[in-house]
Amino acid sequence: FFLGLTATEKKLAEYKCNTNEAIQLKLVRFPEDLEDENTTFNPEYSHQVFGDDEVAFGYKGLKILLYYIAGNLSTLFRIEYTSRVNEKFDCVEADDVESKIREIIPPGFCTNTDDFVSLLEKEVNFKPFGMLLHTYSIHNEEAGEDITYQIYKADMTCPGFREYHERLQTFLMWFIETASFIDVDDERWNYFLVFEKYNKDGATLFATVGYMTVYNYYVYPDKTRPRVSQMLILPPFQGEGHGAQLLETVHRYYMSSPTVLDITAEDPSENYVKLRDFVLVKLCQDLVCFSPVKLMQGFSQEMVTEAQQKLKINKQHTRRVYEILRLRATNMGDAEQSRSYRLDVKRRLIGPYKKKQRELAKMRRCLRPEEMTNQLNQIDLNLQREQLEESFQQLVSDYRRVLERLAQA
Repeated sequence: FFLGLTATEKKLAEYKCNTNEAIQLKLVRFPEDLEDENTTFNPEYSHQVFGDDEVAFGYKGLKILLYYIAGNLSTLFRIEYTSRVNEKFDCVEADDVESKIREIIPPGFCTNTDDFVSLLEKEVNFKPFGMLLHTYSIHNEEAGEDITYQIYKADMTCPGFREYHERLQTFLMWFIETASFIDVDDERWNYFLVFEKYNKDGATLFATVGYMTVYNYYVYPDKTRPRVSQMLILPPFQGEGHGAQLLETVHRYYMSSPTVLDITAEDPSENYVKLRDFVLVKLCQDLVCFSPVKLMQGFSQEMVTEAQQKLKINKQHTRRVYEILRLRATNMGDAEQSRSYRLDVKRRLIGPYKKKQRELAKMRRCLRPEEMTNQLNQIDLNLQREQLEESFQQLVSDYRRVLERLAQA
């Protein structure tokens, strides 16, 4: 009996597919892209659709094709496999992969390649939505030329944008770990989109590169605080500097508005924080309050005020900008300068520890002694020193990376 079971189990194990590998994404510009392996990319995550183990059961050689036309993102969705378990013989049912994908992609997609290719011919009519905010170009080694990109601000009143956004946001599921779709009927959302201009048969076409959603929170009595919610540069375009262009453009857009208090971000990822450090330091480095002389005098209210009024940067982020720019102005080989910098940053880092100690002091007053020792053991002073030093070293290496990127910009 047990032998039989393992044989069956072995057989069934062959019908498990890793969904991150099975899902094949493409942004298609030319019919030949369909056959070109180099244009295919895979998700980083599929757990929101296929569960934590990111497995689809019941197929061998499973391919889940999700191809998008580069500009307006019209979609081709097909499932291919070499074989599938059969209820009659194998007494098990294959996962319903199709309905899982249908839950996140909007209706109206193609299921066969011919329909998709004929839609591709209409792509020449696709134009970006909304208002043009910024144009920039990046030199492309492979193409041996400069490629032009544009950033637009759109909203749900733009004809066709609602449907386009429904297709665009499906990418979040594959590339942002905790992604969720937003309520587009709430008018306080702003959408910022990046497009690449490219040529096809003598015409200029636009390809989707990435986007950002920002929610405008109301701040009493008459201000708003825009909060970055989602930001995604599509994988074929990552690492080219589009994220920095997008974030800087969004900051500049809100900077011109007298009713905006400052810009924040919702639950930012590590990568987003690195990007933001770079963009904010780039924006702040020329402010009078960040001159080397003033940096050496320490963090000041003047920095907070100027960064908020001119650049819509909040206090917490201004403090990081100060630490990064002060590192640049500090000769770390000089014992005195380096010690002064270290103390300055550690004084900020120790804040949370101090808070914990105040909480412990409160507990001391109301806990029995034996309960207290447990709590105290958690905060060993040596450990605290070590953690503090570790945090400091980590920060300095992050800050150096920002400064390196700035030096190249």
